[in-house]
Amino acid sequence: MLLIFPPIAKPCEPPAGIAQLAAALHSHSIPCQVLDANLEGLLWLLEQPRDADDTWSRRAIKGRSRHLADLRGGELYCSPDRYSRAVRDLNRLLAVAGRAGGAIAGLADYQHSQLSPLRSADLLFAAGHPEQNPFHPWFSEGFNGWLDGIATVGFSLNYLSQALCTFAMIGHVRKRFPGVRIVLGGGLITSWLRQPGWKNPFGGLVDHLIEGPGEIPLLELLGCDTTCHGHIRPDYTLLPLHDYLSPGFILPFSTAGGCYWNRCSFCPERAEGNRYVPLPVAEALSDLHALTAQTSPMLLHLLDNAISPAFLLALAVDPPGVPWYGFARFGPELTDPDFCRALKRSGCVMLKLGLESGDQRVLDRLNKGIDIGEASRVLKNLRAVGIGVYLYLLFGTPAETEAEARRTLEFVVRHRDAIDFMNLALFNMPICGDEAAEYGIDPFYEGDLSLYTAFCHPHGWDRKQVRSFLDKEFKRDPAVAAIIRNDPPLFTSNHAAFFVGGCPLPTTHS
Repeated sequence: MLLIFPPIAKPCEPPAGIAQLAAALHSHSIPCQVLDANLEGLLWLLEQPRDADDTWSRRAIKGRSRHLADLRGGELYCSPDRYSRAVRDLNRLLAVAGRAGGAIAGLADYQHSQLSPLRSADLLFAAGHPEQNPFHPWFSEGFNGWLDGIATVGFSLNYLSQALCTFAMIGHVRKRFPGVRIVLGGGLITSWLRQPGWKNPFGGLVDHLIEGPGEIPLLELLGCDTTCHGHIRPDYTLLPLHDYLSPGFILPFSTAGGCYWNRCSFCPERAEGNRYVPLPVAEALSDLHALTAQTSPMLLHLLDNAISPAFLLALAVDPPGVPWYGFARFGPELTDPDFCRALKRSGCVMLKLGLESGDQRVLDRLNKGIDIGEASRVLKNLRAVGIGVYLYLLFGTPAETEAEARRTLEFVVRHRDAIDFMNLALFNMPICGDEAAEYGIDPFYEGDLSLYTAFCHPHGWDRKQVRSFLDKEFKRDPAVAAIIRNDPPLFTSNHAAFFVGGCPLPTTHS
């Protein structure tokens, strides 16, 4: 079997999903190959000769090799301006490469002037005309070798930015290799399959759609007995660990599926019915130590929606031996300065924290389980011990008014010295959530695959007003503007840990 992670997603670390699937297949003695088509396709596209019709493109072409080498080294990350130039130049080359066919490719996104990943008809068009995809010359030649002796090919589709390229690749396989069985899974497929009234529009193209964790369904599809199947540690050794655009190997690792809190109003995870399924702490820690010994990462990325307090404690007691970062909640454990110091000693260089709002009433209405006073103490504690903070805020929820959004601004300004990076998002109403029936009015995006619905805000705080507030008031505050400028362009939180103290950087790529 061949497992494929398709373009486009940020090419800074290996895809955890196909590494987990490959390990499960190998545990049942099923031959398996993996292809990070995202990384390899982007590197191929960057190297293609092209005509430069402007100064920026000519500069980007000239610096291409140096930029790639610098992103894999350490010195570049000591200069935010040089880093920004390298990333933006490479992104420019990708955009120019797909322009003739109407595509806008990039290091973190893929868009098309005519086709939308939210319309099944457009995905089927992409499958029917794979030659129009900018990656087609690469994958059309590559599949001749990749599929030699392969009976089943699986695609891991997790993000909207991958959808059009995924279906172009599927369409090519279906035309050129009609006997190959095509399986499609991943996070985005799971979200689609769990929508109310789902009807499969891809029946003539894809043989099997898989939702949720794919190990057991895939093994059963391949005829394996899974009655005794237990947890299998992911296998990253089949992937090109030192080709990613980071100053060393980043190890992605998950200790749980779902979220241990799982009570926030309007959360897509809760709306889709994703259960919290953690590994036992001792088992997760054992896996982590084994993987770090096997792969020698320079940074550990914990993928959990929120790292549980139990696993945070385990890390503090038995550190992984490498710097690490991940999502956590504003919980009472982080109000303890000694605990925060222990996390710092364990290697924690940055925590991503979802505050959403700086107003207590909004937090209570969203059922966030966050006390704003505790959140303040957490930020101060993390600042005191030198752990970076990537703060996530959400504007325009039904619980929020403009006055309450201003209180969020006031909270950020008060804590500006404790916030290193910040993500500002506009609220989208999950189409399958309980609240959609109360507030939802029509599809938010045009397309039968939309995951969100427009809604009538109970206080008239509509998206246009929210955008205006963010652009004209929130982002223009000097304290906020300074934080936003810190954000690594395009790679954002995936590279942010390299710009805070405590994450050692190599001077050359190893």
